[in-house]
Amino acid sequence: MQNLFLTKERIEQLLEQYGSPVYVYSEAILRQKCADMRGLLGAENSHVSFSVKANTNLSILKIARDAGMYADAMSAGEIFLCKQAGFAPQEIFYVCNNVSADEMRYAVDQGLVVSIDSVNQMRVLASACPGARAAVRVNTEFGDGHSDKVVTAGKKTKFGVQLKFMQEVAEIAKAGNVKIVGLNQHIGSSVQNAKNYEAAANVLIDMALEFPELEILDFGGGFFVPYRPEEEDIDLDDLRAMFVRLHDRIVAEHPNGANISMRTEPGRYVVADCGILLGTVEDVKENFGKTYVGTDIGFNVLARPMLYDAYHHIVLPGHEGEQEQTVTVTGNICESGDILAKDRNLPIPNVGDPIVIQTAGAYGYVMSSVYNCRMRPAEVLIDLEGRDRLIRRRETIEDLLAPMLV
Repeated sequence: MQNLFLTKERIEQLLEQYGSPVYVYSEAILRQKCADMRGLLGAENSHVSFSVKANTNLSILKIARDAGMYADAMSAGEIFLCKQAGFAPQEIFYVCNNVSADEMRYAVDQGLVVSIDSVNQMRVLASACPGARAAVRVNTEFGDGHSDKVVTAGKKTKFGVQLKFMQEVAEIAKAGNVKIVGLNQHIGSSVQNAKNYEAAANVLIDMALEFPELEILDFGGGFFVPYRPEEEDIDLDDLRAMFVRLHDRIVAEHPNGANISMRTEPGRYVVADCGILLGTVEDVKENFGKTYVGTDIGFNVLARPMLYDAYHHIVLPGHEGEQEQTVTVTGNICESGDILAKDRNLPIPNVGDPIVIQTAGAYGYVMSSVYNCRMRPAEVLIDLEGRDRLIRRRETIEDLLAPMLV
């Protein structure tokens, strides 16, 4: 978890200028994370992909591309944004799940490799897009992640092709003139067990040996992000050594090993730390002996605590070092589940004080909504010179009418 990159005075200035709440991103931290990830794989034809679903802001995508990242896109909309950000077709990997033939055609028409994750989805691709270049998402049966809701492989998930069905997938592809050029996997989000990751990667390599013309081998990612102050960051040296072992095995055992593009997708690791969410304390109250700190940050603005019981560190600028007591921090949505932090030890703030939610750069704005007809906040970038720049305007009440027909 990064140290807070803004002073109390700057936080108050941004809230005054752009409204409350507001997402704020540090370009310097984002570029450093991209550089850290680029150094993992080593080989010249290997690439690290930015997980577009973690943060779709066009300015963030442009920085990631400028910093040497490729992109993982999960939908036609994400493909469109990647193209707008300047990613070339060969730099975008389309990893779909339960999509229509029309969406597959869109990706193929854009010149992308399409990753399918079921026997039937290969049938759809072969029928809709003969001549397509495809990858197969393999379920290696190794799953990991900080919550059952983010585990994306193993025996209890919808994702990937089970190993015993891979031969059938290959036969359908051949009959439909679809060339399988890649294999990929993803075992989960915020993976902490590197042994599981490497074990799954070696299963993927085992399968790759059955595809002699393979061009892409994507090991997925979802690297651990420390959200709590006491948690330690992942060991980049250990990760780098692991990828060296995987690369050496590919080159030694695969007939096209020297030409295979080895890839990984670190997920939230790239963008989580560069973002914080600023808001305002609107109420402090006691109900039946329990203290509630009410804010304007509802789960329509930050959904992760409600969805996953996720922890985000909270800072009350100006109250550092003050005596703490157990409080529950809530938002302004008319739901009992609208809780940012339950039974958290914090100083007691005053109404009108700023509040900061850290490590909010990933799966923050992208999961926001207008539930309760509360509008989405603005997004602001702090550039390398320390200047603030609006990169997405705050929605207005009038925006509610834009898609409606009466």
